[in-house]
Amino acid sequence: MNKRLENIKNIYFIGIGGIGMSALARYFKFLGKHVAGYDKTPSQITSDLSDMGIAIHFDDNVASIPKIFLNKEDTLVVYTPAIPKDHKELGYLQEQGFDLKKRAEVLGIITKNTYTLAVAGTHGKTTTTAILGHLLKESGAGVTAFLGGISENYNSNLILAGNEVVVVEADEFDRSFLQLYPDVIAITSMDADHLDIYEEADALEESFIEFSSRAKDHLLVCNGLPISGVTFGIDDDSDYCAQHIKIDNGTYIFDLKTPHQYIRNLHLNLPGRHNLLNAITAFAIAMLYGSPTAALAKALLSFKGVQRRFSYQIKTNDLVYVDDYAHHPTEINALHQAVREMHPGKKVLGVFQPHLYSRTRDFAADFATSLSQFDQLLLLDIYPARELPIEGITSKWLLQKITGEDKKIVTKDNLISEIIKSDPQVVVTIGAGDIGEEVHSIKEALLL
Repeated sequence: MNKRLENIKNIYFIGIGGIGMSALARYFKFLGKHVAGYDKTPSQITSDLSDMGIAIHFDDNVASIPKIFLNKEDTLVVYTPAIPKDHKELGYLQEQGFDLKKRAEVLGIITKNTYTLAVAGTHGKTTTTAILGHLLKESGAGVTAFLGGISENYNSNLILAGNEVVVVEADEFDRSFLQLYPDVIAITSMDADHLDIYEEADALEESFIEFSSRAKDHLLVCNGLPISGVTFGIDDDSDYCAQHIKIDNGTYIFDLKTPHQYIRNLHLNLPGRHNLLNAITAFAIAMLYGSPTAALAKALLSFKGVQRRFSYQIKTNDLVYVDDYAHHPTEINALHQAVREMHPGKKVLGVFQPHLYSRTRDFAADFATSLSQFDQLLLLDIYPARELPIEGITSKWLLQKITGEDKKIVTKDNLISEIIKSDPQVVVTIGAGDIGEEVHSIKEALLL
């Protein structure tokens, strides 16, 4: 680890409950640092961190910061770019001259001196990173993996099995990934997103191209992207290509053609062709890293998935309930494809919570198209996250653009009753906001 980080005793997180922030908090706690933090609201993540002995408070108040963290010589403050500019604690620590770093800068320091495998893309990076971390750990590599979701295998967003290699999710938001020092890069997708940051899709693409140039050893790209590198894909002319794909009882069985060998009968227990692509990407990176093929094949079979990524809550002959983090039209299309492929002929109810006013505005037509594919649709209010409302941009406005006939606006208060009333065969809750907090209650109500 970097000498500077070795000498820091205390690490204070502003926005500790975020998925990327909490992985860092776990990492530093494991290294024996004093760790504490602030977050806006309690969650399962903050509860899990508290159980590890990390002090967390939920009021933006300098007096709530534990005294030990107010010694600026020994303390590093890590904050998320989603924290508002007028945050009292952040403002105070800035004024007092504390060493403040964004999450991406800290990951940059960690990756600078360790062999690093970075997965980037507007979609697919969390699942790909989780599969890759699992493949490496199970095949004997000393891996530390920072994940953008909770792995079902480890019930954590951090895999700790040594410090020989780092696996990191390279986030394009706020151009964060340009802080990293990757040896191997994989780029899964480059659809327009985060236009509140980039304004133009071309600027997002340029950012990915700049990031791709940072790969020291290998650059892998999804076939068809406007960047040249080692390609991966499904049933095409890619360097790493899935072929002879079958589905048997919800499991993909496929062969993998690589530049040097042909691997038969790989098994993946995740639904959806987008997940098949994620698995090929992770497998290709692990092979390039040097992991033994037989161990990788066995590890792929045991991968259980990532929470809120096509996460089965109920799976019976009469009723299926899937929860998914999809918040972009391309992701909703991939989710819909997976549902139809795994549960053909069933009536599907989609429950969607739009995430960000700007994203809803920028992709309204595409959202309307993707959401119109569901047999029934319940639409919640827009989850603002870091944004203030934009005049005229509401869920009601979006609903009018959706062509499906069986559609309506719902509130959190009447959500469960409306789901029950629809008498669904397949329910899918969709979105990156706080809809995830409703999943347990929905599942319990459906099982009654």
